[in-house]
Amino acid sequence: MKREILINGGRRETRVAILEDDRLVELLYDRPDQRRSLGDIYLGRVDAVLPGIQAAFVDIGLEKSAFLHASDLLEPDEDEDPDERDDDADVPDEDALEASNGNPRDKAAPRQREVDHRSAVPNIQDLLKKGQTILVQVTKEPISTKGSRVTAQISLPGRFLVYMPFASRVGVSRKIESREQRSKLREMVRKVLPEDAGGVIVRTVAEGVTEEQVTREVESLLGLWKKINRKKGFVRAPALVQRETSLTRGIIRDLFSAKVDALYVDTKELFNEVEQYLEQIDPDLMKRVHHYTEDQPLFDKFDIESEIRDLFKPRCELSTGGSIIIQPTEALVSIDVNTGRYTGKKDPEKTILKTNLEAAKEIARQLRLRDVGGIIVCDFIDMDTRSNREKVLQELRSHLTRDRARTKAFAVSELGLIEMTRQRVRPSLWASQTTECPTCAGSGRVFKPEIVTRRLERSLRRAGHEARERQLAVRLHPEVAIYMLEEEPKLLQALIRATGLELELRDDPMMRLDEFRLMSRPGGRDVTELYAVA
Repeated sequence: MKREILINGGRRETRVAILEDDRLVELLYDRPDQRRSLGDIYLGRVDAVLPGIQAAFVDIGLEKSAFLHASDLLEPDEDEDPDERDDDADVPDEDALEASNGNPRDKAAPRQREVDHRSAVPNIQDLLKKGQTILVQVTKEPISTKGSRVTAQISLPGRFLVYMPFASRVGVSRKIESREQRSKLREMVRKVLPEDAGGVIVRTVAEGVTEEQVTREVESLLGLWKKINRKKGFVRAPALVQRETSLTRGIIRDLFSAKVDALYVDTKELFNEVEQYLEQIDPDLMKRVHHYTEDQPLFDKFDIESEIRDLFKPRCELSTGGSIIIQPTEALVSIDVNTGRYTGKKDPEKTILKTNLEAAKEIARQLRLRDVGGIIVCDFIDMDTRSNREKVLQELRSHLTRDRARTKAFAVSELGLIEMTRQRVRPSLWASQTTECPTCAGSGRVFKPEIVTRRLERSLRRAGHEARERQLAVRLHPEVAIYMLEEEPKLLQALIRATGLELELRDDPMMRLDEFRLMSRPGGRDVTELYAVA
């Protein structure tokens, strides 16, 4: 598979695009006003300990206290890169807990069930007390009304290794499938890791690494941990102790390897940063790095700007003529598959199967591209045969294996739905780059002109009944005013006779489509709230 990474730098924004076979599959942003906190290490102060959900809230100096579960005080018991763990349970909202006298919402239950099998999980009140200071690391950024999620199991990622000072073993990423290679890497790390220095997980990119490279990285990570411990002794909680590396360096560290065909950088500053970093970790990769200097913008050159614009549309067209509709909600993300204009030739089951197979492939790509996480429900077109349903499920799972985030797709349900989860460590692109519409209040819908007219009519009848104002100017969006004049031309005079009010209709293009204002004349005082009705 052909893989390329594009880095587009700017004064106020850096964008990283990942392409597979010339198709955009991942998009990352870095902005000074939306600083990434994933991986940051803080000295925090325990705000509250909640035995009922085996969790604590920790003040780390951000707007919301961070959520720390009892299971995150323990050593992980799997050999895997911490960046690849499936840790996507909902974090309770601290405000909701306080409002309910410490009783969590039902949303906390999945996480509780998830850790019930770990009999070694101690009572959190035996380990933490209010006011205690604790070193924690962010594993999930704030999402919606929830604060960050943190762990006390610190992990320091390097190019080939992840150092875990509070662990006690050497593990190897399960994505390295060769048993011989796994054993070789494990022994190599054990040889150079000092006794009682902690634990290490060997990353997937470490296949083929030399002992010299491992030694150099172990020394670097041990030095970083000593620096963190020294700084911890000089700061007062809550305080930031160690900031995760920049987006560009993180991409080079985690993704750029011999499996990537080329990396393009369009600014000299970022190119120099990449060059300096690769000189330290893997100089041989510099031949794959290109400084893009053409006049045509980098993302235009690779024809991906139009794809980026389409990321915020709910509808995604399929090449066969079908489509998928992606709708995020508070609880989950729903995805609906439609045949659209694709009707096939004779066999409807083959038509449906072809559309569903293409949709499965595109759904896996869109989840990565939009960085959608949490619970996802896919409503594929109904299929009659069990074998076809299995084909679609396996197609979806096969493409999900390319995802860096942990995913799990369950069997097709009795309703023909495929339920799945995807690891969520930060807000999706839709959540981080859009805001609630002031007109529709986030619903995506506004009232029709005839409904606005009925609401206005009820408000004017109330104003006439209360008789506080006798002269009113009604301000409306032009579309609503045209509707009243063309569709209900006698309404205004009928209201004047029925209410005894002196009314004047004024169109105002600055008004929202479903908004109206009642203004007292001649002073121009806004009295809408006095007479507002549903």
